[in-house]
Amino acid sequence: MNFVELVRFAAGAIVAHPLRSGLTSLGVVIGVAAVVMMTSIGLGAQQRVTSTIAGLGSNLIIVQPGAARAGGGFVMGGAGTGMSLTEKDAEAIARDVEGAVAVAPVVRGQAQLAAEGANWNTRIEGVTPDYLIARDLTLASGRMFDEREARQGRKVLVIGQTIARELWGEQDPVGRRVRVRSVPFEVIGVLASKGQSSFGQDQDDVVLGPLQAVRSRVVGRRLRGDVVQTIYVKAENESELTRVQEDVSNVIREQHRIRPGDEDDFSTQNMASILEASQAAVSTFTILLAAVAAVSLVVGGVGIMNIMLVAVTERTREIGLRMAVGAKRSDVLIQFGLESVALSLAGGIIGLAIGVLGALLMARVGDWPAAVPTWAGPLALGFSMLVGVAFGAYPSWRAARLDPIDALRRE
Repeated sequence: MNFVELVRFAAGAIVAHPLRSGLTSLGVVIGVAAVVMMTSIGLGAQQRVTSTIAGLGSNLIIVQPGAARAGGGFVMGGAGTGMSLTEKDAEAIARDVEGAVAVAPVVRGQAQLAAEGANWNTRIEGVTPDYLIARDLTLASGRMFDEREARQGRKVLVIGQTIARELWGEQDPVGRRVRVRSVPFEVIGVLASKGQSSFGQDQDDVVLGPLQAVRSRVVGRRLRGDVVQTIYVKAENESELTRVQEDVSNVIREQHRIRPGDEDDFSTQNMASILEASQAAVSTFTILLAAVAAVSLVVGGVGIMNIMLVAVTERTREIGLRMAVGAKRSDVLIQFGLESVALSLAGGIIGLAIGVLGALLMARVGDWPAAVPTWAGPLALGFSMLVGVAFGAYPSWRAARLDPIDALRRE
């Protein structure tokens, strides 16, 4: 018996019992489809995290207050809980830190905007002109306020695309007046659209105004003096990011007169470290999901072994007759091995198709990045073949070890 004949016999045995063959492969189908879909979801999550963090700005360092003084004591808290940062800190960073191309202190608030009979509630940020550079933002029309307007606290605004659409529709908002909490401001620019973030936040639903004007006329009493809530620092390039971050920390410690060994009353984070930590977490989660999904492949392999053992029992006389007329034990071994591999491989191909289609469908329905890995196909087919070989080995060996005389006597 040559190899072609063995393949023909194996295929004939599978086709002779289509329902049983289909049910036998079902475990492999489910396992491969689950693994492909889980890895696709994981890669999509990585892409979404990457795009979200990239949307904050490249080579960016975020400085936030991390403690507050209460009753004369020093109380440590999480990032953003205190009011320890000031404009003087930002000025010191811009002056003393080499490689910091933009330093932008920020205050934030929520405000109701009203213009020409329309109104809209949104977040408003008090910033400096360096904010556009730090956050990699561009203007679609108009201009950004300059340093003089920022120092004087002029009542001018740069708005996002969502604000422009909700208040003025298709009209050009540049040069128009808008009331922010009953305070009149002039729109001098419109930001280019950035769309939704990966967390569902509309990045175009924002208003930028001069730091002094927003703090005194919008944010109000929540912030005293020259306190700011965040300082964005943009490094010249990624290779300088860690060094600039260390220099920023040292400058603020000097500004706050923090003694060596004492805890910082602020926190610094850079986008590279945030991205690395986020991707590591997502990768771990993806591996966990894929491992759980791979368990169904083992279950499918057990099903293949079970059916192949049943097939050996059912076809004992056939095996004995074939060996009696000259078939070698190796021929029987290869035939049953081929049947096992064919069942598993067919399940792998069907599972791969279902997994890819499922991943694309989930991406379309859930507005999720479609990210089917290029290695999914070879890995799924290779692993399904391995399952067929591993779990078909014992039934094939058992068939090959049958004695021809005893096999022919079997009813």
